[in-house]
Amino acid sequence: MKFGFYSPYLDTFGGGERYMLTLASHLSQKHIVDIFWDDPKIKAPIARFLKIDLTKTNFVKNIFKEKGLKKMFSTFGYNCNFVLSDGSVPTTFASKNILHFQVPFIFENIDFRTKLKLRKYKYIVCNSNFTKTFIDASFHVNSLVIYPPVDIKSIKSVGEKQKTILSVGRFSPHQLHPKKQEVLIEVFKELSKKAPGWKLVLAGQAKKNDEKYLKALKKSTRGYAIRVMENIKVDKLHELYSQSSIYWHATGFGEDERKNPERMEHFGISTVEASAAGAVPVVIGMGGQKEIVTDGKNGILWTTKAQLFENTLNLISDQSTMLRLSKAAILNSKRFSQEEFLRRYEEIVF
Repeated sequence: MKFGFYSPYLDTFGGGERYMLTLASHLSQKHIVDIFWDDPKIKAPIARFLKIDLTKTNFVKNIFKEKGLKKMFSTFGYNCNFVLSDGSVPTTFASKNILHFQVPFIFENIDFRTKLKLRKYKYIVCNSNFTKTFIDASFHVNSLVIYPPVDIKSIKSVGEKQKTILSVGRFSPHQLHPKKQEVLIEVFKELSKKAPGWKLVLAGQAKKNDEKYLKALKKSTRGYAIRVMENIKVDKLHELYSQSSIYWHATGFGEDERKNPERMEHFGISTVEASAAGAVPVVIGMGGQKEIVTDGKNGILWTTKAQLFENTLNLISDQSTMLRLSKAAILNSKRFSQEEFLRRYEEIVF
């Protein structure tokens, strides 16, 4: 069979690209897989960065930039095309088409042309039920939910846990859903007065235009057991996961979940990764996080800074609950394995 994959964001090396290319890599072992991107030189760096084997995939001319009959005939030659949407609905005439949404877009009305193009897609797939809620309402569809693939096999809880609270996310106030590290720093400063010996580690990627925010964060941590670690390697991140006792996440804090769903965590891969390592997730009860964590069973949900403070302090003071939730978090993470992701997709692509 012949498969085609397209993401308008391919050069961002983000979560959507990891989602799409994990499937592309899997299918390329037995089938022809083309990835539509005009610059084939992107293949090596994106494979290295995402740690995905793209050896058997082909990076070919982006047929989605073509127009009219030329585009129609180009897409005809594929058994199945997978499109990662930026909110638009590209035209494709493959035998089967899959449109995937990572972002909970809100549209008041969609035009007749868009409705016609949607008919060519056999499946509309979302990365979470949170995203599905908004996509279904905007496009008047009944989408499937297939959670992102998380490589939980490479993340293990080894050795004795340390008195460490970890949070992972890009250091940028300008991105679609900022991680609100400044909120976590504020709460930890108060927590440290009641929990001596504990430290907070903030890890994540940072680009040049994030330097001002990163510098301000580091300045605000002076005098406290808080460490900011930017652009660390994957192996180091996995080590942090395995050492940490608690995992914090605050994306969406202070935002309106219904009016601005794009500011929430649409799923929460880092929460699953932390869970796989046995770090108890103490995460905001908004967006996709609620689909990963069941409050009191495999982690703790919060919505206010006071709740984050009290819940974390109670957890630190109760080691039996900490151990119970840690074990449950590890077990729960298996729901989001790469194997489960591929199994679900094999059900719809063949």
